[in-house]
Amino acid sequence: MKISDITGAIEEYAPLWLQEEWDNAGVQVGDTAIEATGALLCVDATEAIVDEAIGRGINLIVSHHPLIFHGLKRITGRTATERIVAKALRHGITIYSAHTNMDSAPDGVSWATGKLVGLTDMRTLMPQQGRLMKLSVFTPTQYCNAVSEALWAAGAGHMGRYDRCAYMTTGRGTYRPLPGAHPAIGTVGESHTEDETRIEVVFPSAICARVMQAMLAAHPYEEPAFDLVPMANRDTSAGLGVVGRLEKPMPAIDYLASVKQALGIGAIRYAGDAGRMVSRVALCGGAGADFIDAAIAAGADLYMCGDLKYHNFTTSADRIVLADIGHYESEQCTKGIFYEIIRKKFPNFATYYAEEDKNPLSYG
Repeated sequence: MKISDITGAIEEYAPLWLQEEWDNAGVQVGDTAIEATGALLCVDATEAIVDEAIGRGINLIVSHHPLIFHGLKRITGRTATERIVAKALRHGITIYSAHTNMDSAPDGVSWATGKLVGLTDMRTLMPQQGRLMKLSVFTPTQYCNAVSEALWAAGAGHMGRYDRCAYMTTGRGTYRPLPGAHPAIGTVGESHTEDETRIEVVFPSAICARVMQAMLAAHPYEEPAFDLVPMANRDTSAGLGVVGRLEKPMPAIDYLASVKQALGIGAIRYAGDAGRMVSRVALCGGAGADFIDAAIAAGADLYMCGDLKYHNFTTSADRIVLADIGHYESEQCTKGIFYEIIRKKFPNFATYYAEEDKNPLSYG
C-alpha cells in the first residue's frame, strides 16, 4: 500500500480541518505516493527516531507534534529540525503529524487520556465554534431520498454521535421555465407547481464544496433553490479537552496518586485543597492553561493538563484543584490512537511504537 493510504486513514479519524489555525498538522517531509514499508509511531520526531526508522527499514514516521511549526528559510544542519528534515529526505522517509486535529477529534487525545485515568460520561470541554454551516435545499419530493443520501454520503448531517441527520418539510413550489431553459420537470413557457421537500442539513464549513457538489450532482433541477448559512453553534463532537466523572469520589491527593501511576508520571505539580473530594474532573492533553475557567464553569473539582505556570496556580487554585501532569505524559496516548487506527484498517501492516520515543524531561 502507499503511504497516502496510511495518512488517509488517520485523516478519516482526525480530519486536518479540525486543527487550530496556528497549527501545522499533516505531511511534514517526504512523498506519500510511494509504497509504505512500515510505520514508526511517536510523540515527537527526533533525530534518534529517524535513525531508528532507517535501521528498521521503515519509511513512515507518524508523530503527534509537528516537526515544522514555522517555515524553514534554509536547511544547513544548524538546528535539530534542519538535520531531521535533511536526513529524512536523504533516506526517503516521510514524516507525518496529527496534532490539534487529533486533539479535537471525537475520541481524540483527551478522551483517550481520560479513559486511562478513570473518567466516565465524558463530554468535550471546549467545543469548536463557528465552523458549521447549514444547507437548506428544495427538491421535488420524488427525489428527496436521492438528494438526502448524496448529502449524507458527502459528510453532511453528522452531529455528535449521530449521522444521517436532517430536517425535512414538504410544500408546494412554483416556477415557469423561460426560453432557453431545459427543465427536468415542467414545460418551457408554462407555469408549473410541484410537490417539494425542503431538506436541511448541518456540516463543517471545511467540507462545503464537497457537500455542494454532491447536492448539485443529485438534484434534478437545472437551477436548484437553496440557502447556505454560516452558523455560530458549537460543535460538541469536536474540540479540546474533556470533562467527566469518577465512578467513586475520592480526595484529590488520592486521585492524583492514581493518575501518577496510570500515566507513569515522575511527579505532579498541583495546588489547591488536597483533601477536597473529587467527583468531576476536567483535563486537556498538552498545554491547557487557557481552559481553567472553562473547567470551573463545567463544575469540575479538579483540572489537569500540561504546562501550567506559577501564576495559573496562584490565581485559580482557590477555586479548583489544579494539577500539571506534564505535556508529554498527557499526550503519550496518541501513539496508541495511531496504532489502533492503522491496525484496524490495515491489520497486516508493520506498525511499531518507536523505541527511541522518550519524554524529553527528566525528574530528579
